[in-house]
Amino acid sequence: MDNIPEAPTPDAAGPSPEPPVAPAEAPAEDSPEALAKKMAKSRAENLEIPPEVEPEPSEKKSHKTLWLVLIFIFVALIGATVAVFFLVFDGSLDKVLGRNAPAEPAEDSSLESEVAEDTPAEPAESLPKIYSRLSGEELASEAEDAAPTYCVQIPNGVDGARDQVGLSEAKVVFEAIAESGITRFAAIFQNPPAVVGPIRSLRIYYLNWDVPFDCTVVHAGGAPDAISALRSYGTRELDENGTFMWRSEAYYPSGQSDYRRWNNLFTSGSLLSQYNSSRSYLSSDIHGFPHLTPDAAALDRTKRQIVHQLKIDEPATGDTDALAAKVTHIDLRFGSIPNFNPVFDYNPETNSYNRSYETGYAHNVFSCASENDCQHLQLSPKVVIAMIVQEKRAAYDNYHEDISSIGAGDAYVFQNGDVILGTWEKSSASAQIIFRDSNGAEIALVPGQTWISAIPNYGSVHYE
Repeated sequence: MDNIPEAPTPDAAGPSPEPPVAPAEAPAEDSPEALAKKMAKSRAENLEIPPEVEPEPSEKKSHKTLWLVLIFIFVALIGATVAVFFLVFDGSLDKVLGRNAPAEPAEDSSLESEVAEDTPAEPAESLPKIYSRLSGEELASEAEDAAPTYCVQIPNGVDGARDQVGLSEAKVVFEAIAESGITRFAAIFQNPPAVVGPIRSLRIYYLNWDVPFDCTVVHAGGAPDAISALRSYGTRELDENGTFMWRSEAYYPSGQSDYRRWNNLFTSGSLLSQYNSSRSYLSSDIHGFPHLTPDAAALDRTKRQIVHQLKIDEPATGDTDALAAKVTHIDLRFGSIPNFNPVFDYNPETNSYNRSYETGYAHNVFSCASENDCQHLQLSPKVVIAMIVQEKRAAYDNYHEDISSIGAGDAYVFQNGDVILGTWEKSSASAQIIFRDSNGAEIALVPGQTWISAIPNYGSVHYE
């Protein structure tokens, strides 16, 4: 490299003159050109150059390749688009990038409320209603319907038995003559009130009416045949007992000085419950009467009392579909003693029957929230039934009554301001009474207190 001549320095004053062209001469063996050619030739001899592959001259192949490339690009774009769609809308992209997924937009509550106002809500599926087998009234639970029942013998004499206590809370009351034309009651309770009484002796026909209600018979002694039947039936009972009963001369209207004398034995709901619990009498298998539901009873009342007051020749001035009771007054005769012959007057406001006596005396009773917290009210049952029974003096003493409690006879069922004429039948002591209408169909009663009066065949039933 030291033998290479230096390049001439350009003239600053003007353009460089063209170099003179030397005549072509073979380069010397040791000249730079000769050495370069020699090295190039040596490299060429030592290199193995693969033969070149020339592309097919076909135009079709080049077009085919172009289409394949375009299809590949198109498929790749579609795949990328789908992937991006799922990443974005499924929230996966945010997970990949480590970001929190955006919160879903809140629903427009105002729009929802508008839709709710316009669209009626579907009624929630409600549990079936429970109705008392004893009274037909609606109950809160089946446990209430299975609660123990009590059949209490309550007197009705004018020798200190009136005014009775708790009688308005009884769900079913049977009324019949005990002796000498004096009536007595078999009152069936479930969850009895704070005070119940007075309590008197048992008769066999009351017992036969009690048995289907699977009750604890509460009494103070009784006729020999009644006590014998009570034990043979195996019926629950509570005879006079100082632990679960007490005697008192209280419970009289203010200012009344009468003494209860022997009609002064009382009990209470809590004491009766304690007695039953002590004997493991925890429920009752009640065989009651069939009842209408409250809604069906209301519809029945409308059908029975509807009065169309349309007049063609003058405009209507009042309700054209007014209700009017067909039977407003009931007079039941047990015998010739007015003080024991009950009278019932229909009360349209309460759809019940206010009870009085032929003497005009309203049959008032006490209803007590506690022993010393009592109010005075008139008896007013929802249903009044008069059943005609075969009756005569008992052969064993010619004093007490012999009543056909098992058998059949005519019946009058008063409810909803109307009367249903029919029959009654009872096949055995354990069988419930069946009341049928004139077509033979069993009568369903209005819910509430049912009052059943066993009128002797020598008595009478009047109504208007």
